[in-house]
Amino acid sequence: MIVAVCGLLMAGFPVAPTLAGTALLFALGGAAFGVFDLSFLIGFPQSVFATMTSTTLVAVPLFVFMGVMLERSAVAEQLLVAMARLFGRRPGGLAVSVSVVGALLAASTGIVGASVVTMGLLSLPVMLRQGYDPAFATGSIAASGTLGQIIPPSIVLVFLGDQLSAAYQTAQFERGVFAPETVSVDDLFAGALLPGVLLVGLFIVYQVGFSLLRPGRAPAMTEPACPDDSDDDGDAPGVVRALIAPVGLIVAVLGSILGGLATPTEAAAVGAVGATMLAAARLDPSRAWPVLFAVACGLGLVLLKTLFDLRVQRAVIPAGDAVAIGAAIVLSLGLAWGVWRAFRLTWRARLADGVPVLGAVARSTLTITSMIFLIVICARMFSLVFRGYGGAAFIEAQLGGLPGGATTALLVVMATVFLLGFFLDFLEILFIVVPVVAPILLQMEMPGGGTMSPVWLGVLLALNLQTSFLTPPFGFALFYLRGVAPEEVRTADIYRGIVPFVLLQIAALALVWNWPGLATWLPATLTP
Repeated sequence: MIVAVCGLLMAGFPVAPTLAGTALLFALGGAAFGVFDLSFLIGFPQSVFATMTSTTLVAVPLFVFMGVMLERSAVAEQLLVAMARLFGRRPGGLAVSVSVVGALLAASTGIVGASVVTMGLLSLPVMLRQGYDPAFATGSIAASGTLGQIIPPSIVLVFLGDQLSAAYQTAQFERGVFAPETVSVDDLFAGALLPGVLLVGLFIVYQVGFSLLRPGRAPAMTEPACPDDSDDDGDAPGVVRALIAPVGLIVAVLGSILGGLATPTEAAAVGAVGATMLAAARLDPSRAWPVLFAVACGLGLVLLKTLFDLRVQRAVIPAGDAVAIGAAIVLSLGLAWGVWRAFRLTWRARLADGVPVLGAVARSTLTITSMIFLIVICARMFSLVFRGYGGAAFIEAQLGGLPGGATTALLVVMATVFLLGFFLDFLEILFIVVPVVAPILLQMEMPGGGTMSPVWLGVLLALNLQTSFLTPPFGFALFYLRGVAPEEVRTADIYRGIVPFVLLQIAALALVWNWPGLATWLPATLTP
């Protein structure tokens, strides 16, 4: 089954029908020869229903909406120009700017395609005109654009957290633990934060080192950050203005998750609304005051919640709390009014082709979300048939029989995921490999005693899956960049440029492998 799927995908067939069609053909063929029980397929409708009613996975379309809205409102462009002003006068400064902006976009969008295309269109022409080595420039842009897969909030982490939650409970049931501990998307977000920052740091260290050793291939910027930007004075105010809104959005989304104030789904809703308000202020600054008023109302609500007890279902409510509740109602109405005005502004604003910004964002969100969930549902069919043939038991026996126990088994799984990344998309790997191997790995005893941490395993898998965007021939970041790169940039330059960054990702993977605390310390600290 796996060989058939990989062959069809590499032949160019669509992912979702390949997964479901291969599974169905193998199921019907096996039933015809009496080697497969079709009763396994009874669980498929229940699996689909569980997927589509999962409150955790509601975060996916909301995060997609947030990312697309920020992309269409040119927030990334503003960030790039500001960072280019700040760092560009130094050798390698444009490359460092790309990494910093890539990290900020990752923490506010989590969509690889949007980041790579935006930075490729805006930064690559400037870098080439300044005399940057094409391989170094394209490698920096492609690698920085993939940071959205490891820095939360990330769609990969949402799906990975959902998969690991089920796998961890299955592993505990198999070990006879009938009051299982749980692992959530919140835990995985917290666990991935420090490794994500570490990876950004490794990128910047390499870029600075490259520019110091070969200054002629990464010179300082001698022209404005963009064609319409001739004023390079007042760098600090420009950077502050460009950073305030995105950083505020990042703090609102990640801070609410890590602080335990909201679930990832609730935080994703905050991010979607916040991105719309930010876009409205960016698209029509002259009418941005309702957005600022809504932000002020939101901050006022947070302050009231901190200082007063706003619960209304109480027998006795003190006078001070009653006044605070009344003020909270007024502020809530003000917030709702400001959000409504922001949505109106994004509907009235038009893209170059005359389509309303909000309409274009909604259509893109619908298309991307439908594609993702169609793959998820079809992967469920594949997983059911694979297990019906005894595939999971076979892999468990193979991994359990390896010399070296859990360490060797994990090494084999990581090597397999890395090699599959050359040919398959991260979603395909995630839904084919993780449901099979994760329950097995989480049952195995580690050399130092105890079982494997699901957060540590999740971060290792996320770092590994991130390389699938950069490894040729089917790395999606390479495709995105090739599509927007000037003709003088050869495909060989792009492939050559990503090699150091893939090695840096492997180095980050090795660091997290040897120091699990990089992934487990923050979730443990934030747990009450």
